[in-house]
Amino acid sequence: MRYIYILCFLLISGFANAQNARKTESFNAGWKFYLGDEPNAKEAAFNDSKWRSLNLPHDWSIEGPFDEKHSTGQNEGGLPAGIGWYRKTFTVPASAKGKHLFIDFDGVYRNSEVWINGHLLGTRPNGYISFEYELTEHLKFGAQNVIAIKVDNSQQPNSRWYSGSGIYRNVWLVTKNSLHIDHWGIQLTTPIIKDKQATVELAISVKNAEARINGDKNAIVVFPLQVKTTVYDATNKQVASNITFANMTDDIERQRIFQAIHIPNPKLWSTNLPYIYRVRVQLQNGTQLVDEQTINTGIRTFNFDAVKGFSLNGIPTKINGVCMHHDLGVLGAAVNTRAIERQLQILKDMGCNAIRTSHNPPAPELLDLCDRMGFLVMDEAFDMWKKKKNKFDYAVDWDKWHVQDLQDQILRDRNHPSVFVWSIGNEIREQRDSTGITIGRELVDIVKQLDKTRPVTSALSDADPTKNFIYQSGALDLVGLNYHQEVYADFPKNYPGQKFIGTEQMSALESRGFYDEPTDTTRFWPQSSKEKYTRGNPEMAVTAYDNVAAYWGSTHETTWKIIKKYPFLSGMFVWTGFDYLGEPTPYPWPARSSYFGIVDLAGFPKDVYYMYQSEWTNKPVLHLLPHWNWQPGKTVDIWAYYNNADEVELYLNGKSLGIRKKQGDDLHVVWKVKYEAGTLKAISRKDGKIVKTEQVVTAGEPYQIKLNADRSTIKADGKDLSFVTVTVLDKQGNPVPNADNLIRFNIEGAGVLKAVDNGSQTNLQSFQSKQCKLFSGKCLVIIQSGQKKGNIAVTATGNGLKSASLGLIGG
Repeated sequence: MRYIYILCFLLISGFANAQNARKTESFNAGWKFYLGDEPNAKEAAFNDSKWRSLNLPHDWSIEGPFDEKHSTGQNEGGLPAGIGWYRKTFTVPASAKGKHLFIDFDGVYRNSEVWINGHLLGTRPNGYISFEYELTEHLKFGAQNVIAIKVDNSQQPNSRWYSGSGIYRNVWLVTKNSLHIDHWGIQLTTPIIKDKQATVELAISVKNAEARINGDKNAIVVFPLQVKTTVYDATNKQVASNITFANMTDDIERQRIFQAIHIPNPKLWSTNLPYIYRVRVQLQNGTQLVDEQTINTGIRTFNFDAVKGFSLNGIPTKINGVCMHHDLGVLGAAVNTRAIERQLQILKDMGCNAIRTSHNPPAPELLDLCDRMGFLVMDEAFDMWKKKKNKFDYAVDWDKWHVQDLQDQILRDRNHPSVFVWSIGNEIREQRDSTGITIGRELVDIVKQLDKTRPVTSALSDADPTKNFIYQSGALDLVGLNYHQEVYADFPKNYPGQKFIGTEQMSALESRGFYDEPTDTTRFWPQSSKEKYTRGNPEMAVTAYDNVAAYWGSTHETTWKIIKKYPFLSGMFVWTGFDYLGEPTPYPWPARSSYFGIVDLAGFPKDVYYMYQSEWTNKPVLHLLPHWNWQPGKTVDIWAYYNNADEVELYLNGKSLGIRKKQGDDLHVVWKVKYEAGTLKAISRKDGKIVKTEQVVTAGEPYQIKLNADRSTIKADGKDLSFVTVTVLDKQGNPVPNADNLIRFNIEGAGVLKAVDNGSQTNLQSFQSKQCKLFSGKCLVIIQSGQKKGNIAVTATGNGLKSASLGLIGG
């Protein structure tokens, strides 16, 4: 017979000071970095005094020069990779003894090895996954400790796009009591949502870090658990709470506790109104708090239907999405919340309501922002399975790591209201043989074991249902198709009873501000898989008229017309929202970034941005292209994107050139105009009344610089950013569209120059330079705040130009 003792938490080893609950703090500051291999750096006594000091997140590749000879190659932008070491010395107070300390990494690219005081904690090859190690066993309490991380990105190629290198996402030091809520140990679902009440269900995994797994079974200690959950609305008002009691014995390492909370008159989360509730979970014994976690969540319902398409909260909704790689352009892969927020703001203003995280788990900050800003997210896991796409890619690590990596992704991300679809792969090569059936079923089963509330898809590049083995597995909830827009209209016939989602579309190509004719025919660059690169013009640019695409895709208008037309087509994800580093189709070196984006690498919209804005929003849109600086007598195709109007009338120097109206499924109207200097003016009208007016003016010679900051006040936290757009004007204040002046920058005060760029796919100048050449009349300078409050002065100068100054505040 076993003897059972009931004791309070404070009498159990490790539960002393239980009122001091979990503490999570940034572990980003005060690191030392060395680019190169130094095997002895794992030892605590190693002398790193000559190493570079820096704060995380950090991407060393983005700091290097562009070079075609780098092992990363053109697909990764020709930036350096290699091996790097990070070390940090820190003190753990003696008062922390009895606690359990963990280090959490949001992402390290790639092949990381983590050492604490000379002891190896573990390795993780996947560069996009988040992971945690416990430090406790090897710590010196009341003394200095050294953590060392080796990052090995030397085996190339391992990616089809720019990956970055280093500890490029945030790092956290977490202190817990012996009894605590497990890592990613809370699952929150909303199974019942009605007008007057929503039910929130929680499954909470409680861990006893000092469980007597192999101890004396004749004396089992039982202690009572109390879980108190409180829900707060967006105004921080408490709207619901519940307390659940349970018992746990000290020979059990983990136990799950289930709880239900009823929220009255719930406000629903949507892409138009992303209402967020805050859920606080407290693990305690009486008045003794052992652990506490807070989760932001949203209450929403959604549905995919084989006939009606997608609905959100019962409202039919097209998924107007874009694919996004993880790099932040000139900032590289290093996570910066403001930079991600800026990208999302630009896309939101276009009418975008969904993001596909191509082709890997995203930074947690992206999901947090999508929750708050109202974006649906297709959360994607893999770009390859066992069959490789590059010599040293994740296929090398598949057998050992894919189960844990996928589990960790689902556990980490499943509470985000923005996440509405899981994708287990992109254009996986196993779709063409029977291994796709086995692996597809395995991966979907892993997802469903952890989350049954969201559908699972895989982005399929083979549209023939009789030949695609991943589809034949029967495991997918949604048929996700990449390209092959020619089969979309017949989807119900080819995939009877199946639900559609367009996982990747378009691959149209543009360079911002560059134009050539004719515009009434579609060009495919390259024209086939045998023609890898095309030299279309000496500038290595692609016209910004929407009439050029890669052979596997289409122009923007072509596919959107089809998606728009049929309700059973739930929506699509355009390839891509922003240009990204690497994969510079269709040109060879020195092209080093993509031409696919609706927005260029610097964050400047291309003209097709306004086509989407006219289709995806209700705000009045009237956009003319191209500019109006040409050789006399040249015939120019004038396009206009517009909405909320019946017609557009075009004027040249006050003379009407005629009225144009969209016919059928047209998305723009066209005039052919013989160029003469002056003013080109467009007026859109509805029912005879003016809706909007826009004009483009012939600009004179470059005369003066203009600076415009997206924000004039930034936080003095050493991380916040102000994105300053630089343009050159003529004497009359008109932007000069073809200006290519070299602009030099000087920054004084409480900030620094973080990076520069101009959006050109062939710009090989270092992003860390203090000067930048304009491309199509624009460039960008990014100012980063310092750690202290104060004024920041930005000055821009150029030969023969009137300089410009701008004042910012770091506060």
